[in-house]
This record gives sequence, structure tokens and C-alpha cells, in this order.
Amino acid sequence: MKRTKLSRRRFLQVSGAALAAPLVLPSRILGTRAPSRTLAIGVIGCGRQGTGDFKQVIEVGLGAEVPARVVAVCDLDESRALAARAVIGDIYSKKVGAGDHRPAIFRDYRELLEKDGLDAVVISTPDHWHALNAIAAAEAKKGIYLQKPLTYSHREGQLLVAAVRKHGVTLQVGSQQRSDARFRDACQRVRAGLLGKLQRIHVFLPPDKGQGDPKVSPAPSGFDYDTWLGPTAAVPYAEAGVHPISKGTKPDFGRPGWLQIRRYCLGMITGWGSHMNDIAQWGHGGDADGGIVEIEASAEYPSRGLFTVHTKFRAVGRYADGVELIQETGEPAGVRFLGERGSIFVQRGKIEADPPEILKDKIPDGAPVLATSSHHYRNWLEAVRDRKDPICPVEVGHRSNSLCIITDIAMRTGRKLRWDPKAERFENDSEADALLDYTHRAPWTL
Repeated sequence: MKRTKLSRRRFLQVSGAALAAPLVLPSRILGTRAPSRTLAIGVIGCGRQGTGDFKQVIEVGLGAEVPARVVAVCDLDESRALAARAVIGDIYSKKVGAGDHRPAIFRDYRELLEKDGLDAVVISTPDHWHALNAIAAAEAKKGIYLQKPLTYSHREGQLLVAAVRKHGVTLQVGSQQRSDARFRDACQRVRAGLLGKLQRIHVFLPPDKGQGDPKVSPAPSGFDYDTWLGPTAAVPYAEAGVHPISKGTKPDFGRPGWLQIRRYCLGMITGWGSHMNDIAQWGHGGDADGGIVEIEASAEYPSRGLFTVHTKFRAVGRYADGVELIQETGEPAGVRFLGERGSIFVQRGKIEADPPEILKDKIPDGAPVLATSSHHYRNWLEAVRDRKDPICPVEVGHRSNSLCIITDIAMRTGRKLRWDPKAERFENDSEADALLDYTHRAPWTL
């Protein structure tokens, strides 16, 4: 793929010295059982989510269990890249001691991936960039922490699964609810049969709202807007359609407008749906290779300026074993499992059952035992170190995202669709199949 020309001397790129510097932290930080080498981590995307991600990686990496160090950052917005560099350097200075601990800065993620000594990357870019970033990382044989949803389109997900397995890399999807004891407990009890025969799964997602200001203007200095558009259509710059641009010395990390524009994401059905449908799939089973077989849905698409994703919606689907899956707008966001003997409802920070005794019942011997993780980022770093799959590997992320994408297509077509989870295509519906991918703008093709 031809490289795009980089302005401002490769985006004020800091010397690669940060990657060449020793990657072993002092034993006073790592402890007496410190390994001989610390994992070197790069960050692609330094916005609101990316900042939260790299802070988590730093926190875990400073411990003795699985030491890691953030040594490089990449962003198309200069202010965010420089802010991330300063924040990371400041954290390490306070924790490690004197010296320049600031990471290297890159504007082109491919150049970051070429650096020797880099073990893994955290990818926290907008949804329409996930596949390109992650496939390139897999080809570079780097471990990957990829924010959800796995990819924008279904076909991109298939290609990413293939790339991860071909190159033998570790990929963790940012579905952190899998590392939450409440969500695991709910799914464990459902899979163990404590509800009796599972009959229905009810998923609730919050609504999108608000207006996107369509006012256009020149893209601000220091922001590579054309590359940000990547594989999507070239459209005039409007701040409300991208992310808040820094007006001072610190970046504005308000909720970005791209989260409500179809060109870049599918809205809440993947934004929160990839979280809650992941739990629905985990509780039902077949989360790495299965899925629903039919679905119909309706949604509202009111006029909201630049914002074009759905607001309220409702979808009714069915698994091959007859279990019904209902997804709809509702709060609090969560998942309710209903069976012959009662129900379990789980949300962030809370789990409840009817009758309550279901949460006290002993898991029977011989029941499926679900994987356990107490910290999503630590689980990923351990998996990278040990070259194994984490708690939410690429196939799981793909199937959870596929459920969301299928639901979106049902909303758009307005008719009942039949899905073949083995072939990963709709049955006798070429129109719906055509919506499983989109035409990528050159040169950002797969």
C-alpha cells in the first residue's frame, strides 16, 4: 500500500530513541522476581478511549506480575499525540524516577508497527479504522488489544480473524465485561442450567440522542483529516462529525460526533450492543462459532443534522435451539436471562435474580466452566507474554459484533432475515448480503 505523504516533518515525530532505550524497569518498581524483559507497547489512537486504555496498561505494566511499558504513541491529531506523550512521560517519571520516559510519537501507524522491539499495540481508533489497524498489526506479528466493536463491517471481521490466526498473534477485544465477576457469574449460572431450560435473553441498550451541527470549516492545523476519513467517503470537515478539537493546551475529550454517524460506526447497536450481546452470547453458548438463525427489527431514524444512526429500536431473533433473543432500547443497559426456573439480570455494578436463591445455588459438578479474568488488561498482557488466547479472543469478538451487524441490517431492511451462522451469510437474500461490507476508498482497501 502506498504511503500517504506526511506533513510537518512526519508529524513532529520524536526520535525512535524511545524504542531503542532499555525496556527493563528498575527492580524497585518491578519487584525481586522481575523478568529480564518488559513488554514494549505502542498506542494507536490517543483520544478519550485511548487515553483510558493506555493508563490501564501503564498501571498493570508497572506491577511485577506482567511488566510492560508504553514506548510509542500514534494519532492523526497532533494535540492528542503530544498530550499522550506528556501524560505518559509524567506518569513514568513519578513512578520510575528521573529521566526522560516520554514515548516516541508517530502519525502513521504503519511506521510505528515497523519498529523493532515493539511487542504489542493498543488500538483505540474510530470503528471504521479498526480492521485496517488491526490487520496491519497482525501482519507485523504484534499482540493486539482492540477496542470494541471488533470491526465496522462483517467482512472486515472475517478478514481480521483470518489474519490473527495466520500470523499467530494474540488479540484481546475490549469487551471488558468478560473480566467482571458479575457478568461471568450470570453466564456461568445460565450455562450450568440453574435457570432450567433457557427460554429467552433480553438485551437492553441506551438510546442515542442529540443533534450534529452540520457547519463545515477548514480542518484545523495539526489534524490529518483526509487520513482520518480513511476508507470512508471524502466529505467536508465539520467538527461535530469528528471529535472536539483542542482550543487550549489540553485536548477536549468530550463524546465524539463520529459515534453517531453511519459512515464511521453503526451507533448504539455496536457501541453498547457489542458489550451486552457479547454477554448474551456467552450465556447462551456458541459465542466463538455460533449465532442466531433469524431476526426481524424496526428502528427510528429521526432527522438529527449530521447524526444518522438509529435512536430507539427493537429486534426479535431466535437461535437454532429455540431460545428467543430480544434486543431493544431501554435503561439500565444490561442482559436478562429467563428460564423455566426464574431469571437473572446483570448490568454494570449489579446482578440480581428471581428467585434470589438462584445466585446462591451451588454450581453442579460437570457444568461448563467459563474462563476467569479479574482484570481485562492484565489478562491481555499475560496472553501476549505467554503467546496464548485471552478471555475475549478474535473469534468471540467477531461473533458478538456479527450479531450487532445482523441486527443493524434487519433494522435497515425492515423485514425478517434468516442467517446461516456457519456460512456467515443470509439465506437467499443477496440484498442483505451486500450490506455485510462496503466499498473502501483507495488506498485504504483490504
